[in-house]
Amino acid sequence: MKQAPRKEKELHRTLGVEEFNLVWPLLGKQRRTRDEDDTMVHAAHASRFHWGIAGGPKEWAIGEWQISHVYAVLGREESASYHANRCLELCNANRLGDFLLAYAYEALARADALAGRRRDLRRHLASAYEAGLKIGEAYDRKRFFSDLKTVARVKPR
Repeated sequence: MKQAPRKEKELHRTLGVEEFNLVWPLLGKQRRTRDEDDTMVHAAHASRFHWGIAGGPKEWAIGEWQISHVYAVLGREESASYHANRCLELCNANRLGDFLLAYAYEALARADALAGRRRDLRRHLASAYEAGLKIGEAYDRKRFFSDLKTVARVKPR
């Protein structure tokens, strides 16, 4: 892909952030309309697209994680698994550890729980836990383990 000019990169960065942030309030709603579900999916993908131009491996991995999370919340295990695997691939290919790697495994575990893949779920939960212990920042580590606990509430489809 051809390198974007600086002004164009800044625009993509701004749009990536805006779309990323648009997803969170929708994810937090108890009940969403079908249109809100669609908006959540499109915003997560749009954010990842824009970060594909303006960001690097870290932002790409975070974008893939967010897309996976959106699909998991919507009960779409195949798409959740695909994007969780992309997140892990990006982490491994670019030596992204700490919370990024922990959340990649969390996304895989969440997708496994949704799909009813118990063996993979146990394996990915163990990997997430191990990676979570290596998160440097205490706040990030605490937040991660709080999020990891929610995987237990995921019901298979």
